[in-house]
Amino acid sequence: MKKLIAGNWKMNASLAGNETLVNELRAGIGAPACDVAICVPSPYFQQVQGLLAGQDTIVMGSQNVSSHESGAYTGDVSATMLKEFGIRYAIVGHSERRLHQAESDTHVAIKAERALEAGITPIVCVGETLREREEGMTEFIVKRQLAAVIHLVGHCISEIVVAYEPVWAIGTGKTATPEQAQEVHGVLRTQLRAATEHADKIRLLYGGSMNAGNAAALLAQPDIDGGLIGGASLKAADFLAIIAAAQ
Repeated sequence: MKKLIAGNWKMNASLAGNETLVNELRAGIGAPACDVAICVPSPYFQQVQGLLAGQDTIVMGSQNVSSHESGAYTGDVSATMLKEFGIRYAIVGHSERRLHQAESDTHVAIKAERALEAGITPIVCVGETLREREEGMTEFIVKRQLAAVIHLVGHCISEIVVAYEPVWAIGTGKTATPEQAQEVHGVLRTQLRAATEHADKIRLLYGGSMNAGNAAALLAQPDIDGGLIGGASLKAADFLAIIAAAQ
């Protein structure tokens, strides 16, 4: 199974900056051994789609998708709209949205289902806060979050990507040790094996401050199949280094 390195630009972008970054990525990426995606803010879909034209090494993803198919939902972007821009992946349930937009496990599961219906692969994020880890609740939290998606999408669960993102390691400079990350990834793999015979084909990404310095050690773990990269995806050299580590 090829690893997946997906960059999450979050709310960081500009027309000029996007052009520079994408051109640097295209110039330096070569023929990577992994799949590569960049999840960009929706106002820049058309620009980045054009910047990626003529190659198939880097694909584009979305940072979110509406739980609704269409209608009077001002500000939402539906899965079918994303599909028109060639979006291949959609992040759902990122901890920042669970926190700031109060997205529930059920809400996240519905978004995953909407993405799948449109032929887009959802990157389903799960993870615990520092308090939850300190209270020994890590396994309970991540299994509860993933269970909501398994319950709703059923046999289609084999078509998703899961990203474990310990909330305490996002944007803090902290990261789980490779052993800590592998322990949670192992829990998720076991849960998926109970749900589908294709669990070993589901990619599990690590999403807690993976960077050029720690990527190789994290990606060497048996159940870490890639990374969901935040800040490091905004710097071409760092992102390319992580891609190179995903052999």
